[in-house]
Amino acid sequence: MPASALELPEKPRISPRSVLLWSTVSLLGAVAWGVLALSRGEKISAVWLVVAALGSYAIAYRFYSRFIARRVLKPDDWRATPAERLEDGVDFHPTDRRVLLGHHFAAIAGAGPLVGPVLAAQMGYLPGTLWIVAGVIFAGAVQDMVVLFLSMRRDGKSLGQMARDEIGRLGGAAALIAVFAIMIILLGVLALVVVNALAHSPWGTFSVAMTIPIALFMGFWLHRIRPGRVVETSFIGVALLLLAIIGGSWVQDSSLASAFTLSPTTLVFCLIGYGFVASVLPVWMLLAPRDYLSTFMKVGTIALLAVGVVVAAPVLHADAVSKFASSGAGPVFAGSLFPFLFITIACGALSGFHALVSSGTTPKLIQKESQVRMIGYGAMLMESFVAIMALIAAASLEPGLYYAMNAPAGLLGTTAQSASHAVAGLGFTITPDQLTHAAGAVQEQTLIARSGGAPTLAVGMSEIFSGIFGGTAMKAFWYHFAIMFEALFILTTVDAGTRVGRFMLQDMFGNVWKPVGRVNWMPGIWLCSGLVVAAWGYFLYSGATDPLGGINQLFPLFGIANQLLAAVALAVCTTVLVKSGRLRWAWVTGIPLAWVTAVTFTAGWQKIFSDDARVGFFAQRAKYADALDAGQVLPPAKSLDDMHTVVTNSTVDGVLIALFLLLVAVVLVNAAVVCARAVRSPAALPTTEAPYVESRIDATPELVEVGP
Repeated sequence: MPASALELPEKPRISPRSVLLWSTVSLLGAVAWGVLALSRGEKISAVWLVVAALGSYAIAYRFYSRFIARRVLKPDDWRATPAERLEDGVDFHPTDRRVLLGHHFAAIAGAGPLVGPVLAAQMGYLPGTLWIVAGVIFAGAVQDMVVLFLSMRRDGKSLGQMARDEIGRLGGAAALIAVFAIMIILLGVLALVVVNALAHSPWGTFSVAMTIPIALFMGFWLHRIRPGRVVETSFIGVALLLLAIIGGSWVQDSSLASAFTLSPTTLVFCLIGYGFVASVLPVWMLLAPRDYLSTFMKVGTIALLAVGVVVAAPVLHADAVSKFASSGAGPVFAGSLFPFLFITIACGALSGFHALVSSGTTPKLIQKESQVRMIGYGAMLMESFVAIMALIAAASLEPGLYYAMNAPAGLLGTTAQSASHAVAGLGFTITPDQLTHAAGAVQEQTLIARSGGAPTLAVGMSEIFSGIFGGTAMKAFWYHFAIMFEALFILTTVDAGTRVGRFMLQDMFGNVWKPVGRVNWMPGIWLCSGLVVAAWGYFLYSGATDPLGGINQLFPLFGIANQLLAAVALAVCTTVLVKSGRLRWAWVTGIPLAWVTAVTFTAGWQKIFSDDARVGFFAQRAKYADALDAGQVLPPAKSLDDMHTVVTNSTVDGVLIALFLLLVAVVLVNAAVVCARAVRSPAALPTTEAPYVESRIDATPELVEVGP
């Protein structure tokens, strides 16, 4: 090891320019937060949310993430990463940090940062903004960065396997079962959102489909034809992507439209096939370049939206804190602000799914250890800004339109007149003519009860974009562009998630039969990939063909299950820090662990034991069972058979959430026992960190500091 890796470099001097820069950023952020905090009923500009968020992100990345890297993790760029030591051209491959940042961001940024904040706007814009910004700085980005670092130091092991290795067999077995089961639910939900977005949409289907051959071309260009030419490849890929988007608009109005107008069932099988292929092909060939390509559209669209907010300065029509925040009787989702706001807004603040990616594909691709800061912490900040933009898009709509789109169909009815009357009953105003005009402006037959968040986000984006580019005549274009954008945004999490699931299964089966645990053993790759896509594909197909079946049955578990994954991830991180002699820094992950545990277990308790049928699964079961005995049909059921299905679904959801809580409780208790043993031990307990091997990759170290 070079001597310089053992020496503590001199601390850089603080320049006056740096002091002025960060003082200005801090001042702007403080002023923006002050405006948000002190507003009392008056409407404020969305620009203040953008300034507050960006200022907070900049300070957090510059100071807090640097503190964690230098003091807690201590990355060493002279140490070879798994991508270098285990390179096999399939899963392990040293990847340029710019490409890897794009891949990681695309893989973690799914439906959550787009949909969750839109639904949470029911509580007002201020609670969601506070959780998105504070949550990502102190919890979400910390989790992603630390899990990435720990997995990288353990040959890219999956989260469940790290739990088994570091916490113990009992807690590890509980973690493996919980993590895999929850992951299948998450992948099924994400895939269903893609299906709903692309069904009968030739523009979206064509544009998204074209990203696959473009990504294959980029992969071969970058690694076979012009190795290392990242910038050149990026320009080519972006140009082709723009042509695909423009071409999709042309296809929609041409004779080719029928070829790309696919039913939900057809899209299900297309997604299953794509997920399998993306999981077994070498990562450099399709997955990484496609995610990198998608990032240009994701970041470009969100940046354009941010510019639109700054230029148009839309007013936030939603209240800072709504009446539903305290009553818990909101029409979009039932439950009080604590804990359900923190379950509804997952990705963008803290998401357990991210820990799967950070212990899946990314640690097998990273070139240098110091890059965990940019990729782990930085990508999560980017996703958080996406969530802020989604919240702005929803909060800038008139409340009457927002609730007409997001309240349940059973409340709103099917006509503009019934929806207008129902919204008036909630305390807001929108006329039937306004509802009809809003739907016509985006070329939709109706916007009534278009719940789920995605259509609301698309309408909000179309309002902001059309205010700058093209006016009212372009609303329909921007609306359908936003729908296609959301599908592309989410699809990248499905392919990456499938590969992560394959890694997880290989780790699990490898505990029983060693060959399957080798990630480069092709029979194991094909077998585990097939099992993963079969699992989420079954629930997806059932959900696409039955409004009350398949993944629709498990959808109510999405928020809590995702945050339970975060509890497992943070428990593993905290345990490793304590075991490795870094007890004084364990608060970095320990405090977020305590918070997310309190949130998820409180939410889970209410979901199981609440007497409110809108909240508790078993209370809902009792309500529908009593109605069934009386021969009544309650929405969303449309027949007595549907009533039986609702009763079954409520029972299954209640039992599953209880099982997940029990499994995670076993993990947490086992982790606490290991931590207590480590604290009492006079020496650091052994961990499964891979032995040191000196790196041979020639790269300027960004951080070689190993001292305290």
